[in-house]
Amino acid sequence: MAYFPEVAEKVRYEGPGSKNPLAFKRYDPDKVVGGKTMREHMRFAVAYWHTFKGTGSDPFGTGTADREWEKSSNPMQAARDTMDAAFEFFTKLGVDYWCFHDRDIAPEGADFKESCDNLHAIADYAAQKQQETGVKLLWGTANLFYHPRYQAGAATNPDPDVFAYAAAQVKHAMDATHRLGGLGYTFWGGREGYDTLLNTKMQQEREQFARLLHMAVDYAKQIGFKGQFYIEPKPKEPTKHQYDSDTAACLNFLREFGLMDHLKLNLETNHATLAGHSMLHEMQAARAAGALGSVDANTGDELLGWDTDQFPTNIYLTTEIMLEILRMGGFTTGGLNFDAKVRRQSHTTEDLFYAHIGGMDAFARGLEIAHAIIEDGRLEAAVEERYAGWKGHFGEKVLSGVKSFADCEDHVLRHGEPKRHSGRQEMLENLINEFI
Repeated sequence: MAYFPEVAEKVRYEGPGSKNPLAFKRYDPDKVVGGKTMREHMRFAVAYWHTFKGTGSDPFGTGTADREWEKSSNPMQAARDTMDAAFEFFTKLGVDYWCFHDRDIAPEGADFKESCDNLHAIADYAAQKQQETGVKLLWGTANLFYHPRYQAGAATNPDPDVFAYAAAQVKHAMDATHRLGGLGYTFWGGREGYDTLLNTKMQQEREQFARLLHMAVDYAKQIGFKGQFYIEPKPKEPTKHQYDSDTAACLNFLREFGLMDHLKLNLETNHATLAGHSMLHEMQAARAAGALGSVDANTGDELLGWDTDQFPTNIYLTTEIMLEILRMGGFTTGGLNFDAKVRRQSHTTEDLFYAHIGGMDAFARGLEIAHAIIEDGRLEAAVEERYAGWKGHFGEKVLSGVKSFADCEDHVLRHGEPKRHSGRQEMLENLINEFI
């Protein structure tokens, strides 16, 4: 059956003048920008958990979405129906990738073995759908936060039996990801933190988390998985504090436990907001460390204090994201995954298309603007001019480590009070507006 009859064949590019809500206005997949097509630049992926398993529920109300693919009373048949719906949506939307949690695509069974059997049966089914459509898996992951067993975390749980369960679940999620040719695997520590320090051994829990990641690295070598590992920063929700709280915390964690060579970061705008940062801040910090790997493309409501996972439509945001992606030379491992959900009142299947089309158009426009800004060169030139002194003789000597406090004092005595220079913030903000 057709789960999305509102789109007969495929969403088409109709240009900025189109009034068709089921057409792209900016995203032309084959348009070349800076030597690559838009499709290659963005590597769009659909998040299985929100788009096909989201119901519109929130802490104050039950779900509002009534999905045909979940009508079967047989959980495994419902899982196959959902997979059919997913690949129909992927192909009609025209994306090349998808992402999943293990428990999104297959139901939990009566015991661990049955859960694993369910996962691998559905992974086999997904492999058939990938072969039929050409859609590829961007990354997989394990849901280590939903079940009551993970009430106190998974890798960071005070009970080693729970740690073992989590590690075994990751093993099978990696197997499924490898079976599907996944380009990566993500660790999102949904409950890897604490509610109170009164009952917590913080350093031991961080060591436990690192131990699970090292196990994953070792297992990847055993099975020949060549995909990129990611860790995804998030500061809070559901715990008071999570150990992977932001880019800086994740980088420190990876360095401390000898994991920098094995993991990059999968960054999310809404998580940056919750951490009190901008997405541009998080991306620059990751890029500077050579650790920017993939992006969860969403946004949050800054008036709300939780992870609202809204679709991104702000052109300033998408421009900033694409500037950083272009500055790092483009994606080599990850892509733009729409870890976003339609609003509670947007409960029809058409709304799923409207949301993704809007996000894809916003990123396409952001790409064009970011490329134009880089080609123009004035923004980069202004930054280089601001730091020009560090390319002089004294500045270079300081950075190379050959100058001392005494040398700095001598410099001040010879040159006197430093001249102040304008940061030109307003001018640069105006410059960005020229392009937007």
